[in-house]
Amino acid sequence: MRPGLPFIRKRLAESGAGLARLALDPSLAPEILRVAACLRRALARGNKVLIFGNGGSAAQAQHLAAELVNRFHRERKALAALALTTDSSCLTSIANDWDFRRVFSRQLEALGRPGDVAFAISTSGKSPNILAALKTARKLGLRRVALLGPGGGPARKLVEEAIRVPSPSVPRIQETHLVIAHLLAEILENELTAPKRRARNSRT
Repeated sequence: MRPGLPFIRKRLAESGAGLARLALDPSLAPEILRVAACLRRALARGNKVLIFGNGGSAAQAQHLAAELVNRFHRERKALAALALTTDSSCLTSIANDWDFRRVFSRQLEALGRPGDVAFAISTSGKSPNILAALKTARKLGLRRVALLGPGGGPARKLVEEAIRVPSPSVPRIQETHLVIAHLLAEILENELTAPKRRARNSRT
């Protein structure tokens, strides 16, 4: 049977109810604040945030990087962030010459510097290329944070701070990841940057 209005309303209600429950979760807000603090310290020191994920999480990585580099709410200085999911030539050459498990770790070897933050996004927390990247980040002296699903999977043990969304549904986790990415962008924008003042028109 073709989905109709009841189906759409049910899914929208599920999404809204999931976010409402998370707003009352006693662990989620502190996790968000700890990850935001890690990012803030790195950016304030002149380091950068390197973000990565697969599939929908790749899109989330690009979305967050864009919010930091460009802006979230207001004009301000750019924040140093890079999604490791956007260079198709780099991704495919690494996957072809080495292994798909190295598509992020190889880029971290090239771009990561001590004090930078490796930011993994994964609903399962067990993707081989995510785990390889976090292990490489640890060896290179990068800080490590993650946006994960319930429990966090093996990735939880490889990061210093993690935000875990306690939902059994991958779509609901991804929707919540986007809300959290917006929260992180807004926190960092408010704490690290001052609004740019428009130059006064000197013509009379």
